[in-house]
Amino acid sequence: MISAGDFRNGVTFEMDGSVVQIIEFQHVKPGKGAAFVRTKLRNVITGAVVEKTFNPTDKYPTAFVERKEMEYLYNDGGIYYFMDLETYEQTPINESQLGDSFRFVKENMTCKVLSYKGNVFGLEPPVFVELKVTATEPGVRGDTATNVTKPATLETGAEIRVPIFINEGDTIRIDTRTGEYMERV
Repeated sequence: MISAGDFRNGVTFEMDGSVVQIIEFQHVKPGKGAAFVRTKLRNVITGAVVEKTFNPTDKYPTAFVERKEMEYLYNDGGIYYFMDLETYEQTPINESQLGDSFRFVKENMTCKVLSYKGNVFGLEPPVFVELKVTATEPGVRGDTATNVTKPATLETGAEIRVPIFINEGDTIRIDTRTGEYMERV
């Protein structure tokens, strides 16, 4: 059982017959009245997102989510194939189940595939990935008065903002949780 006062991002629990995962949470203590927890929840099976408030003393049963290390092999249309590193079985996963952070995953990269009672619902890429910049504008000399960034396209096709000193062909490290540039490698 998990108490609503112990909610954190990524926690998965059962509520009203469905399994939900916390995307965002906020403990609110108004000056007048009782404290409450404001959350944004995602149904792990359907992907629907709802906002709900909880009393901090509410208790819910935790849902066991299996996180299995798998290697991304290739995609065929909207189906992406992952291989279990222990049994070498290939698992097809629909593009809609992968999430936004999959844009930083390239072939042969190891990820954690999330499933509940055998149903795959999501993917956790490595926290930091190193990718090559395939396209970006050259930096303008003297334009360094503030923290200036420019758009860059990575080898996976993802677009992020990078500092002006990054050039095409550079390899950079990215935080997949936020999608932000970390450093040049």
